[in-house]
Amino acid sequence: MSLRIRDYKREYAMYHSKPEQRRNRSERNKARRIMGLQIGDKREVDHIKPLSKGGGFDRSNLKIVSRITNRKKAAK
Repeated sequence: MSLRIRDYKREYAMYHSKPEQRRNRSERNKARRIMGLQIGDKREVDHIKPLSKGGGFDRSNLKIVSRITNRKKAAK
């Protein structure tokens, strides 16, 4: 059995460094700062009204939830 070694530099260049992904990462970090989550905190910020449906970064539209809860929800 051979192990496939990940090429992180290539992966970053092909996906993570795209403008859309950089913007998404910036928006997630903005929400975390607004809610006061520290680096390393495993909880996530959930938008009550999703950004895709016109929700914003007002504190009244954000809540702190576990990673599992947030991943189950998804924008529908």
